[in-house]
Order: sequence, then structure tokens, then C-alpha cells
Amino acid sequence: MIRRRQVLGVLGGALGVAAALALAACGQKPASQTAATPKELTFSILSAENEQSMAPLWTPLLDDMSAQIGVKVKPFFASNYTALVEAMRFKQVQVGWFSADPALQAVNRSNAEVLGRVIQDTGEATYKSVLIVRKGSGITIDDVLKCGKRYSFGLGDVTSTSGTLAPMAYLFTPKGIEPTKCFKAVRNASHQANVFSVANGVLDVATNNSVGLLFAKRESPKIADKIEVIWTSPPLPESSILVRKDLDPALKEKIRQFFLTYGVGAGPQADKQRAVLKRLTYGGFRPADDSYLDPVREMEASEALAQARRSGDKAKIATAQAAYDQIHAVAAQRRAVEPDV
Repeated sequence: MIRRRQVLGVLGGALGVAAALALAACGQKPASQTAATPKELTFSILSAENEQSMAPLWTPLLDDMSAQIGVKVKPFFASNYTALVEAMRFKQVQVGWFSADPALQAVNRSNAEVLGRVIQDTGEATYKSVLIVRKGSGITIDDVLKCGKRYSFGLGDVTSTSGTLAPMAYLFTPKGIEPTKCFKAVRNASHQANVFSVANGVLDVATNNSVGLLFAKRESPKIADKIEVIWTSPPLPESSILVRKDLDPALKEKIRQFFLTYGVGAGPQADKQRAVLKRLTYGGFRPADDSYLDPVREMEASEALAQARRSGDKAKIATAQAAYDQIHAVAAQRRAVEPDV
């Protein structure tokens, strides 16, 4: 069964944002922000692909980070998004690269904050969720939406923005479709596993994303050539860099400056850094804060509202509607003030 977040979790996230803003307005710092500078940092990486593919891409950047901030940085890879959120919650990691939905969970539950956001090497600050099928299968998006338990279907990790949340919020939920009732079989797997499963005929249809397809084309071009896209979502927030709020403020600022200046400027060092970014398909990093995750908040609130409506419980519907209205209003106000964020 597809796991959806509870309405109270969504409302709690909104109230958490309001509490943080109120604290900032009072000019107060939480007592936890007095931690000493650690001798070592652990940097978590959402390994949507496998660790063997990701480690060579991230190690040069983390080595550069260690040299610039004066603290050794070691990587922590995991393909389970929830595990990384929990690792930050229990202080096993202090910094990390998170895709949008797990980033929001870390902000809500793991005392984390957004330091910056990723820019793709094309200059885009967003990416897209996609549905893929085996090339030549003849399966169209209209066929998929007819349901009838004709096809096997692959979702991403249950907390994946592009692999689960976006296709639910933008495609299935608006049409009243529950995948477990629509398809003959539904499974959750990594983006890489979904690509291979569709290409090899193990799955008929699966979710993925525009960045994951770029990785597949680079790492396994013969496999990538066997798939095609039949649906594309609206733009989603790209991945972001998170830190624990209680990290030493001076060190936190060094980390922020490292990312915002990485690959910027001229000369051999900047050229070397840009080469590292290119292997990650990144163009660099830009400033961001927790408001960057507003589109995800809206998607989650929309899903919670849909779930409440299906239950028929008037009290749950009213609570979910109020939560959605509040989150949507805050996000709309922020977009009006900062439309390019």
C-alpha cells in the first residue's frame, strides 16, 4: 500500500515554519546553537543510484570541502531516503545533499535547515518527474490512466519527490486513481532499478526523473536507449544542501560559502571545480532557505486533503482543508515577494 503522510504532519510542518519565523523576529537564537566546532563532519548523500556510481562523483567535492572549511568531511551513502532523514535527526550526519521531499522531512523532523540549492549544468533550477515505458511497447499515458490492472507499475522510494509524490500529486490523485487498485502489480524501487526494470521488460511502466535519465544515459547508454518518456510533471525544486541547525554558526557559514563559491570565477582551481560539478550534472549552487521547499509542502498538503476526502470524515476534511489553505497562502505570498526563488 502506498504510504501517505498524515494531515497533522503537514499542519505541524506549517506551524514549525511559523514558529521559526517568530523566533527569528524576536532576535533570539536557540540554546542548541552553541555547539563546539566538530573535528569531523559526516555528509549524507541520497544515493538514488548505487553507491558505486555515486562515490566517485562526490568524493572530489567532499575533499575540496574538507580543505576549504578546515574540517574533515566523510560521506554517508544510503538508498533509503528515510534512513538519511533519521541519520540527521539523531546527529549521525551534520550536512547533506537531499532531494526536495526528504529535505522537507529533515526540516520538519531532524532540526535541519536549507543552506543552498542545486543548479543544473544547463542553468535550470528545477527538474521533472517522468513516467517511462520500454521503447516500442506502444503504451501511452492514456493507456496507463485507463487502469484495468493491465500493467505492472514501479514507483520510487516512498519519500521520493519525483518517484512517488509528484506523480501522485500531479497525475493520479487529481484523476482519483490509486495505483494499487489501478495496476496489476505495484512496487517501490530506486530510479536506477526502475530504468533497468522497464528496459528489460520486468515492469511495464515506472516513475523516474529528468536528472535520473541523464545519469542512465551516461552510465548505461544501451539501457537508456531502450526506454521512452510518456508523461512529464510540472517543474520540481532541485535538490538542496542541508545542515543541522545546531551546528557551530561559524562552521555553518564556512560550509555555506564553500557551496556558493564552488566552481565560480576563473583560473585552474575554478576550472577543476567546474569539472567536478559537470560529472554531477551540476552547474553550481545558489542561496536558498526553507521557503525553497514550498512547492513540496503544497503537494503534500494536496495529497493529505485528497486522502481526507476519500475517507468521507468531515472533521478530517476540514482539518486538511485548513492546513492546505494555510500552506498555499504562505507559499503564494512568498512567490509574490520573491517570484524567482
